[in-house]
Amino acid sequence: MSPAAGGCEEPGTGVPGTRAKFSALLEDSAEDLYESAPCGYLSTMMDGTIAKINATLLGWLGLSRNEVVGRMRFTDLLTVGGKLYHETHFAPLLRMQGHLGGIALEMRTASGSRLPVLVTSTVKKSDDGEPLLIRTTVFDATDRRAYESELLRARRTADEARRQAEADRERLREALAVLQQSLLPAALPDIPGVETACHYHTASAMQLGGDFYDLFALDDNRSAFFLGDVCGKGPQAAAVTSLTRYTLRAAALHEPDPVANLRVLNTVLLDRYTGDDPRYCTAVVGVLERVGETVEVRMAAGGHPPPLVLRADGRAEHLPTPGGMLVGALPAARFVPVRTTLRPGDTLLLYTDGLTEARTGPQRELYGDEALKSFAEALAPAGPGRVIDALTDLLRSFGDGLNDDTALLAIGVPARTDPGRRTSA
Repeated sequence: MSPAAGGCEEPGTGVPGTRAKFSALLEDSAEDLYESAPCGYLSTMMDGTIAKINATLLGWLGLSRNEVVGRMRFTDLLTVGGKLYHETHFAPLLRMQGHLGGIALEMRTASGSRLPVLVTSTVKKSDDGEPLLIRTTVFDATDRRAYESELLRARRTADEARRQAEADRERLREALAVLQQSLLPAALPDIPGVETACHYHTASAMQLGGDFYDLFALDDNRSAFFLGDVCGKGPQAAAVTSLTRYTLRAAALHEPDPVANLRVLNTVLLDRYTGDDPRYCTAVVGVLERVGETVEVRMAAGGHPPPLVLRADGRAEHLPTPGGMLVGALPAARFVPVRTTLRPGDTLLLYTDGLTEARTGPQRELYGDEALKSFAEALAPAGPGRVIDALTDLLRSFGDGLNDDTALLAIGVPARTDPGRRTSA
């Protein structure tokens, strides 16, 4: 039918039927628009349980509504890496700010493939400010053009994008700083008859490391300590570090047996990290007990470099820990106890392999255990404060050859001529 004959035509387009189609689209309900939107929508309760999800996102993931609503949490839709990032960064920042936009995550489809997405979440609150639910928009980031269009729309200009990115980085740095503070003791405790010192270096650009240590009293005569190294760096390692540190602390307070403490940690790590995302660590765990002028030390190690003892007579010796296996790697891991006595002027040095695996010289050779022992022999006898100061200077001398987190903890008995003091580096 020609325009003159009264055909339906959008003015200026010359296309018959356009006006009728446009009118039909206007009659779509809001629910239809929600379900068939070009992006994913979901609403969750504050605990993450999915209360509503649109058909678009269900189609991307290959899931049915009955499988998801009321049965799954938002984190169940994420890959392992996405879950960890959500737990350590996304969720805490969302709780603090009420809104997060343009966060890159990966979702897991029913077929097992990964779907890269950009996520924006907002906390909906009641009139009196009580959080009610979380509304989340999901954009498919595999479509480059859609990603760039959304990025330009959200940022408006390149200058605004740079300002927003810097603000996001600053907020992230603040959040990571708070997290890092929770992974290490604020200060070493005063222990009568014992001198201590420590140092921590993180190689992560985020200033968030995977090494850990602690020292705390058990009773009037006994104290517990541990030092270790979680596999990996950055936020992923920090999440494991937090679990490891508090597990060992609780285990030592319940049963001050180093071997038993490592077995507990081994069980916890195996239970928590399974499947395609195993997590393990190395660790030295010990108990100090004052006996007159000496300190009796009971220790056990799991896959960790052997501690060094700097003796008052000028010797330096490794304390072998035979059979110590990685913690969290095998269900039947074996841990072997070792004992030593610290007499006046002796210092026990615990360290992570960031120190011995540093690269030195033009050939970038490993610093190594023997070089460390020679360095310690040149220092002995020396108290914990002097030992840690010297090792801190050594770490600085490595420059960019020091590419791993490094934790140092020194525990000693003051020499008889020393009035006794506690120092920390």
